[in-house]
Order: sequence, then C-alpha cells, then structure tokens
Amino acid sequence: MEARHILVLHGPNLNLLGMREPEIYGRMSLVELNARLRRLAQERWGWVLHAEQHNGEGALIDALHRAISWAHGIIINPGGYTHTSVALRDALASVPLPVVEVHLSNLYAREPFRQRSLTASVAWGVISGFGWYGYVLALEALAHYFSDKEVTPGGGVS
Repeated sequence: MEARHILVLHGPNLNLLGMREPEIYGRMSLVELNARLRRLAQERWGWVLHAEQHNGEGALIDALHRAISWAHGIIINPGGYTHTSVALRDALASVPLPVVEVHLSNLYAREPFRQRSLTASVAWGVISGFGWYGYVLALEALAHYFSDKEVTPGGGVS
C-alpha cells in the first residue's frame, strides 16, 4: 500500500509556539512539534506528514484546496480563525477528506468568544485542551478512520 499523506495545517500565530503565552500554549516550538509529528507518523504508520503554517486566511484556504489532490487526511488548528472565519469553514466543508480540528488549549475553559467554533461543524472531529499531545490524538483518530474506510487521495472513499 502506498504511504498516506497527512497535511497538518497551523493557523495564525502558531509560528510563535513556545514563545507566545507559554502558560496557555506550551513551551514547545512549532519546529519541534512538526518534527515529533513527522517522526511519529512515519514510525508508527509509515505516513508522510506535511506541515504548513500560515497567518493569512487566504493562504490557509489555498493550502486546503491544494491538499484535495494529494492528501489522505488533514489536521488543522485554525487558531483565531476558528471563531471568525466563515470562508475557512466553507473551504473545510468543500474538502472531501477527513479533517480533525485541534486546539492546544481547552476552548471551553477560555473567554466566551473562544467557546464557539465556526469550523468544528465541518470537521470529522475536534480535539481541544491537551496541548501538543492533541496533535498525536488527531493522528490516532485518523488511523482509526483509515482502519474503517479505504480513503484515496482526493477524498474518494471505498
């Protein structure tokens, strides 16, 4: 079987992981997080993990559109766009792939405006509040998804 390709898409300000409010988002840098996830995906499942971070809404949407042609699944942390972006929500809805939304902090223990996700309703699942380990849980969730269904690049399910 050909290796599965997973897109991990990080939204605005996640390039500052480890520096920005470490008491909320942790001390691990984005570079270290991506390296751990790549290693785990390869060692445990033989997957190829592609990670991107964009601060702009349009760049995130473009990355989702590109992924339709090559990815088997998507893990996304939309950052602040979680609560504000109808355009990102619509882009996620148009991607025929399993999408797991991840948040480092527990959104429901935060400010009221952060407790509403516009993007969650179009994700296959949401993981919130487990810090960097939430991304590991998202990989596990995709492994479970793939064990139940054969998913081809471009979202075909057989």
